[in-house]
Amino acid sequence: MRKLVLLFLVTFLVAVSFGQDKPSAYDLSNYGVKIDADKRLIVVLAALEMARGKNDEGQDVKLINTPLSEKGTKFREALLQENAGLNPDLRTRISTFVIQYKKSRPNATDVELVSPFISMAYTLSPLPEMADPAYTADLPGSLLDVLDFAPLAREFYRRSGISAKLDDYVKEYRLEADKTLRTSTREMVSELLDYMHTRPEIFYSEKVKVETQKSSSSKTVLQKIESRDYERRFLIVPEMLAPAGNIVFLNVKDDYYVVLPPDKDLSYTDARRAFLQFVIDPLVLKNAKDISLIRDAVKPILDERRKSDATISPDVFLTVSRSLVAAVDARQIEFSRGAMATAKAREKIVQMKTDAEKRAVSADLERFKQALADDTALMLSEAYERGAVLSFYFAEQLKGTEDSGFDIASSMREMIASFDAAKEVDRLGRNAEARKRALAARESRRKNPIVPEATAENPVTKRLLEIQKMIETRDLATAGTELKKLSAENPSEPRIYYSIGRVASLSAEGVTEPDVQAQRLLDAKVAYSNVIRTAKPNTDKALLSLTYVALARIYEFFNENAAAIQLYDKAIQIDDVPGGAFRDALAGKQNLLKRTQ
Repeated sequence: MRKLVLLFLVTFLVAVSFGQDKPSAYDLSNYGVKIDADKRLIVVLAALEMARGKNDEGQDVKLINTPLSEKGTKFREALLQENAGLNPDLRTRISTFVIQYKKSRPNATDVELVSPFISMAYTLSPLPEMADPAYTADLPGSLLDVLDFAPLAREFYRRSGISAKLDDYVKEYRLEADKTLRTSTREMVSELLDYMHTRPEIFYSEKVKVETQKSSSSKTVLQKIESRDYERRFLIVPEMLAPAGNIVFLNVKDDYYVVLPPDKDLSYTDARRAFLQFVIDPLVLKNAKDISLIRDAVKPILDERRKSDATISPDVFLTVSRSLVAAVDARQIEFSRGAMATAKAREKIVQMKTDAEKRAVSADLERFKQALADDTALMLSEAYERGAVLSFYFAEQLKGTEDSGFDIASSMREMIASFDAAKEVDRLGRNAEARKRALAARESRRKNPIVPEATAENPVTKRLLEIQKMIETRDLATAGTELKKLSAENPSEPRIYYSIGRVASLSAEGVTEPDVQAQRLLDAKVAYSNVIRTAKPNTDKALLSLTYVALARIYEFFNENAAAIQLYDKAIQIDDVPGGAFRDALAGKQNLLKRTQ
């Protein structure tokens, strides 16, 4: 989760209707990705919330208390209040099931207890039936242990009244997901696919042998080959009752599910690796013959690792898949951050007057790149220890595709053919020093985190925080009125003008009348300009960074591209401050230059 700096330095939400930023410009469905709530899951987790028991003092308490996000906590409170009159017999049976389940796992946390119930929800048929799976022999034991909860969930659906509220719940989930989750998903998908120069395989065909009788009176059986088409999907499921800080990943046949709180930012989370798995699995399958040729060379390396951890799968194909996922994950982060740092260093060097100053910038860049390489070594080492014993190998192979633009799909065969087991000896040992440096840096960051400025006692800040809640709930009219009052009382406060600009920008979304939209964007432009006008030497740099990018996008919307580039440069010059818009500025400038060439 991104850290907040001051009060409004949240994920950049000046989501004006710019042509290049409309969701349609990067339609996630084109890449097999869909974001939506799942009613089965809502029902199962809501039923689980009904379980109650007695504590040691004999008090009536909830049996499941997973930590939830702020919105999730409020949703839970409302859900419990709505179901306060739940049928006592049904509540007792739900509670009895949960009590027995918890007794069988005395050391499990509530988060660990809930995970199998999430998986179980996806074995059921859609509402209203929520029928049990027809075939259960291949289900894992942890899931079978909770499958008997399904009848209780079905009864809860029929008797609690939740069926009448589900559509409203789904709308609430979608609104919350639109604030951060959807944007960060689009960024994650585009960044990873751009790095791999590929697209996910969404549709595929399979040849199936079918037997039919020649005629109703004949015993002769005819065989023919039919082609069957299938669709693969990557489904991101926002769920209010999903534990905070936790991501559940499920793979059910051709569907890949990621279940998480709807306010989650997917940047640098396990969701990246889940999406990479979705992209890479078909590539491994297509290259199965080539992988089988190196199986005997990989197996000794894998067996050696399994001596330290017997839970690691001995499957070489799974090893290749997991290793490639780990390699892409680590290399993409290093490559993108290195490219941004290099671009920033070049900007600085142009401004330097002496060779000594220029060399100092270059030295800083090299130190930063070394730190990135150390972090990559740490990530690959940790993946290696989890069984991805080819992660270092694939990371080296990927370097050759990063600047070439070659599709990873077309490079897979060559990557596999180039494998040399002798070069994989002592990978962990050879990267031990880099790993040690990265761990030391990680510990230093943990001990010395960036602390938000303490401004909670400031009356302006307190009022702005209250108005922020209005903005989040899209009560823009009330927020605008309150901000005007606040600006009249505090005409020299940049934060107020930034919020006024946000409200004006957000109110322009979805407006179909060009004149109305243009006027609202002009209002936002004036407000953001006032941020810069009232800024002082101690004004937060992140606030200024966000403001410059917001202004740049408005100028870009009105085709004033020269001014937009200057504003992007202003944001870039502020540097990559926590909570700022450095990455947005780099991307915005790059995209604008491409379009105007």
